[in-house]
Amino acid sequence: MHTSGSIPLKSGIRPWIIDTTLRDGEQAPGVVFSSAEKMEIALELADTGVNELEVGYPAISEEERQSIRKIVARQLPLRLSSWARAKWQDIEDACRCGTEGVHISFPVSALYLQLMEKDYAWVQQQLHELVPRAKKYFNYVTVGAQDATRAEPELLKQFVLDADACGADRIRIADTVGIANPVSVMALVGLLKSASPAALEFHAHNDLGMATANAFTALEAGCSAVSVSVTGLGERAGNAALEELSVALELSGKYDTRIDMTKLSRLCATVSKASGRVIQDQKPVVGKSAFQHESGIHCAALLKHPLSYQPFLPDQVGREHHELVIGKHSGSAALQHYFSGKGLVITRNEANHLLPIVRTTANEKKRALKAHELERIYSTLAVKQ
Repeated sequence: MHTSGSIPLKSGIRPWIIDTTLRDGEQAPGVVFSSAEKMEIALELADTGVNELEVGYPAISEEERQSIRKIVARQLPLRLSSWARAKWQDIEDACRCGTEGVHISFPVSALYLQLMEKDYAWVQQQLHELVPRAKKYFNYVTVGAQDATRAEPELLKQFVLDADACGADRIRIADTVGIANPVSVMALVGLLKSASPAALEFHAHNDLGMATANAFTALEAGCSAVSVSVTGLGERAGNAALEELSVALELSGKYDTRIDMTKLSRLCATVSKASGRVIQDQKPVVGKSAFQHESGIHCAALLKHPLSYQPFLPDQVGREHHELVIGKHSGSAALQHYFSGKGLVITRNEANHLLPIVRTTANEKKRALKAHELERIYSTLAVKQ
């Protein structure tokens, strides 16, 4: 169902959506996916319609490689890629997994080069050695500029030029510690696009709460791809969230992600369960509160038009319906609607009689009211009559 003002019909630019839940997502502290959980998540991601799945980091262990090989064996309708450091042993481990693509990560900021006791000459050497060699074994080879948003812009430009010259199919600009903002992303991507026509990807972290906005901006600025994770799961404050970015892109009316929005809530629930990370009530798109309303003004308007105080409809992202919560801020229209749903018809005057009791009770309990409490309040009508 597409109502005016809701998610538009699919058309327009097709961004390449790379999901890294099984790699960067699992790097979140304390998160471990079993092989069965990885398979379940991969199957749901494929069903949801992402373009590419960064399926893991093969160098971790033989167990990791076995999990990746099992997913590869399912021949899912999306590209599978492995993640590797800039060393041939990691790439060999990826070769043993059979993924179509490999992503090779390089340090580019002064801090990261110092930590690895390397210089940019080493990065150039490794690019020239590893990328052509990897292309003999993989259909698709991408490289990553790690800590790119803290790198010197001229060095980052040189990295993009060198990676492109070596045959890299796509170059990841990683905001590794999440310090970027939409303005800086627009400027940085613009700078790199002016220096090279190479295909760019943006990898956003959420340390300042701007990962989804930064990923969206990167596409606006000229990146052809972005990497995301389900619920934004990832290191520290996480990554750009697949469900948030997908809806934002669709609502813009400019992009066609080919994501099946109705699968998002189920997918997020699966990842939440597997990761042990509870979805917060106020989480955009899939949080419990995303479609809950209490304000009397809002509820009255929603009863007339469901998009009056919602940017899109719950069923468009796999949710059942919006919910009118009865509490301190409720109005008479919401109260009438609530009791009507229970088969109890009350007049506007009767609702107005009950409202002070509802508000006083909600104040005392410091929360919305439960069904049995509302039933007790409704019983006061009989006393009044």
